[in-house]
Amino acid sequence: MIKIFITVRNRLAITKKCIEALRLHTKIPFQLYIYDNQTTYLLENHFSYFNKLLHKKMVTQVVFNTDDSTYNAFSKAAACNMFGLWHEQDPNKDSYDFLLILDNDIIVCPDWDTKVKAAWKHVAKNKMHHIKVIGQIPGGIKNTEGKVVIQDDLIGHPGRLGGSGFWTVKPNFFTDVGLLDLKQLIGHDKRHDQLYWAKLGKSTNGQPYILGLRSQLAFHCGGIAGSVCNRLTSNRNNPNKQQLICFEESEEKISNMSFNDFYKMILDDPNMRVW
Repeated sequence: MIKIFITVRNRLAITKKCIEALRLHTKIPFQLYIYDNQTTYLLENHFSYFNKLLHKKMVTQVVFNTDDSTYNAFSKAAACNMFGLWHEQDPNKDSYDFLLILDNDIIVCPDWDTKVKAAWKHVAKNKMHHIKVIGQIPGGIKNTEGKVVIQDDLIGHPGRLGGSGFWTVKPNFFTDVGLLDLKQLIGHDKRHDQLYWAKLGKSTNGQPYILGLRSQLAFHCGGIAGSVCNRLTSNRNNPNKQQLICFEESEEKISNMSFNDFYKMILDDPNMRVW
């Protein structure tokens, strides 16, 4: 069993594609935890969509956050802390294969989960205690050191950094590495990753803490759907910044595509393989 944590802010069309990819491309049973953070565009449509998921028992938890419930800090970090605290109360928290921290603009590929599970088994078997996260190469991973042969066709590279849009972590991650201090994130629309990099480095005494798999596990579609964090950060003092994260054109384009057509489009696009 896997626990999957997804953060959402606007961009409903790509959220639907993200969840459909999980449904179609994941073999291991999973629980889905959705945290909708301060959505302002098509909010009623978000309610309706998540309501359908709940009725179909396709989601374990849906949380709608506001500025107040995220303490005016970076909402992804606040939601991640909430998920971590919730997970820590689970009597079966140590029985999961792994946890997945996922942005809603990430589309997973077939067999992503079985590859990640094999990698975590390899990490445990070989007592690689310094590996706290498994992702994909490149995925923002830097300073790699050597390689790890997990299977004949699956190679990993220990390194540092790495974007948390697609992070798989051990079930004890929030006990072992910890939660973020939200006081450091008030007024920010980024920095979740940077603060975790510091915590990860400290928890491993400077050793490589992320294992990047040389396999296409997922596609990052922020360039297609629009980046909420980048848009808010670059327009921090703009009084109309909420209007800038609606992404109406991309919302309409993605919404009008079937999942199969959308997946074929990103699969055939060489620019989608740089993350």
